[in-house]
Amino acid sequence: MFMKKILALICAAAALAACINRNHNTETGPVLKGDFTDWAQTPPMGWNSWDCYGPTVVEEEVRANADFMAKNLKKFGWEYVIVDIRWFVANDKAGGYNEDDPIYSLDEYGRYIPAVNRFPSSADGAGFKPLSDYVHSLGLKFGIHIMRGVPCKAVEQKLPILGTDGITADMIYSERDRCRWLRDNYTIEADRPGAQEYYNSILELYASWGVDYIKVDDLSAPVYHEHEIDMIRKAIDATGRPIVLSTSPGETPVAAAKHVDSHANAWRMVNDVWDRWQDVTHLIKVARDWYPYIGEGTWPDADMLPLGRISIRGERGADRDTRLTPDEQRTLMTFWCIFRSPLMYGGDLPSLADDPQGLAMITNEAVLKVNQQGSMPFEVYNKDGKLAVSSFDSVTGHTYLALFNLTDEGPLDLEIPLEELNLKRLRATELWSGKKISGKTVTLAPHACALLELR
Repeated sequence: MFMKKILALICAAAALAACINRNHNTETGPVLKGDFTDWAQTPPMGWNSWDCYGPTVVEEEVRANADFMAKNLKKFGWEYVIVDIRWFVANDKAGGYNEDDPIYSLDEYGRYIPAVNRFPSSADGAGFKPLSDYVHSLGLKFGIHIMRGVPCKAVEQKLPILGTDGITADMIYSERDRCRWLRDNYTIEADRPGAQEYYNSILELYASWGVDYIKVDDLSAPVYHEHEIDMIRKAIDATGRPIVLSTSPGETPVAAAKHVDSHANAWRMVNDVWDRWQDVTHLIKVARDWYPYIGEGTWPDADMLPLGRISIRGERGADRDTRLTPDEQRTLMTFWCIFRSPLMYGGDLPSLADDPQGLAMITNEAVLKVNQQGSMPFEVYNKDGKLAVSSFDSVTGHTYLALFNLTDEGPLDLEIPLEELNLKRLRATELWSGKKISGKTVTLAPHACALLELR
């Protein structure tokens, strides 16, 4: 027991040290990261179109999800509406990507613009500004997904780069480390004239549309593209607009932790998490390396929440409700909250009108408070499929404890480790149920969890 307590304190100290070290370099003194860490002081919460619509979402669907969020979720902290991949392809398809004969939408400077047939309000060069304005009118924030690099079509057509004198797209590209799974873009070589200017030009465009959040894909794996992340960071800062930066997908290498932590608000730890139990347990395993980097406006990202109605026109499988059991859904939501991951709901929000239990899961104020007010999460114990993760409420000072039975066996008794948490007596409330807990163990079915507030 004594050793467990020491290890818990070491983990907590490491998390605090990491928060301090993020803003200090022992060789150069204080490092000013700009204001970007202020733009996501708590983990972002929102909806992303990928899990339910893949690369085919249309404006009407985005507006419907924004309407539902504003009416039913905004008061609980949900605020971002994110249009995911390939919004600039007029003829994309569900269940994959149309790479045979894609119809791309670009402007004269080689910058992707929304496909008008899918986003009618973008006509006449308006871009996403009308849709962004609509989302903002609801009191919400608007975001988009892009792929890193420069469009192949812009390279082929030798389109000029805005802000340069005679530099064209074919002068900044390379096929080196080009994305393996989607061939829309080429790598941008950071040391070439016009490279930074290209990223500047697209971020200026997005800022003019009112974009609040940008998810940039193919930055982390299988190659960590440090130089392109540097250019994106500079380009966002140059706009003067607080655009939250999320890098995707994982697995982001832990060796790059200090760099990504000083350049992005969020970064993916794993590849896409779908409604499979093995995806959830894999994420929990990988997350062990990332506890020291949680907080201070930068967040290791556990990926979207594959809950509710997904894959309406998605990448994997047919239109369905999540295949995770109710216990597994609570385990996923509980870990995302105690770990303080960004919360991006992947299901179709309007479908929650017919799913009161699903709606209740993402509007439990006590559970969401763990995500938004928790601090310094750390593992208390992790052995034989029994996992305990704790954090401290930054407002109340109370202790949170999440207990997980990750095994296929059960019911199992999991210890409430009062000594390791420096607590002498037990006054516990289980936050999903609101029930008071007595005794020093919690009994959990296979794949189940409990989320406790200890006072």
